[in-house]
Amino acid sequence: MGTRLHSLPTPRTSLGRDGLSAFIAKPGRAVVALDFDGTLADIVPDPERARALPDSVTAMAALAPRVASVVVITGRPAEVAVRLGGFAGVAGLERLVVLGHYGAERWDAITGAVRGSSPHPGVAAARAELPNVLRAGDGWRGTWIEEKGRALAVHTRRAEEPEAAFEALKEPLFKLAARHGLIIEPGRLVLELRPPGVDKGVALAEYVREVGAESILYVGDDLGDLPAFGAVETMRSRGTAGVLVCSGIGEVPELAELADLLMEGPSAVADLLCALAAHVASA
Repeated sequence: MGTRLHSLPTPRTSLGRDGLSAFIAKPGRAVVALDFDGTLADIVPDPERARALPDSVTAMAALAPRVASVVVITGRPAEVAVRLGGFAGVAGLERLVVLGHYGAERWDAITGAVRGSSPHPGVAAARAELPNVLRAGDGWRGTWIEEKGRALAVHTRRAEEPEAAFEALKEPLFKLAARHGLIIEPGRLVLELRPPGVDKGVALAEYVREVGAESILYVGDDLGDLPAFGAVETMRSRGTAGVLVCSGIGEVPELAELADLLMEGPSAVADLLCALAAHVASA
């Protein structure tokens, strides 16, 4: 990243501009919260092949010692995000926190341990039924199941008609989820079955309270990030400064409409984190 410019973009909203000013003025009271897929790592057909961009990790490591905390909030299991991100043992990320399964799991770099709540029994029941549900529905060919431990995800990206398969599977998967007390989290050509009561908004709000932050910068790219955006908006109404960043321009209009800053994917997010690190280091 040595040749990149360290200029900060200007948020398009007054709340975003105020949030960025507060971040720069008091970085030691700021939290940087980041989604994983589509934010730190490019979206790829096989989620197991996703990797955080090297520039993303470098920028995180440059920024983390200068702010109150950097936290990754993801629907993936915490251990998987740590492995695919290459976060363990990175100088500068000694205080990194990863909240996996939308906050149901937590990994702390300082201990290297993962802790979490008991799995929801509905996930095991849905897991047993899911293959038959897919085979019985239209549009299942080319879809595949991602095992996430505390959740299940059905991907349609490899189907012959990905969007059509996604739409065809919505109704049967919503019914399956409802039978077992689960909810469906739609994403970019993925439908995730997971327990209710946990989402990125809850996880983010609890973490910001824990840290005692005065400002928050949140970056996400998908529908699962909407609750986190909502949490930041609530915190802003109560006096905590915030900046909302969408890293998937054109992919999820619902998220982009709410964002203070629009980024063209993980590479642009890495640039933003690098620019933030440069600004707070020179302040």
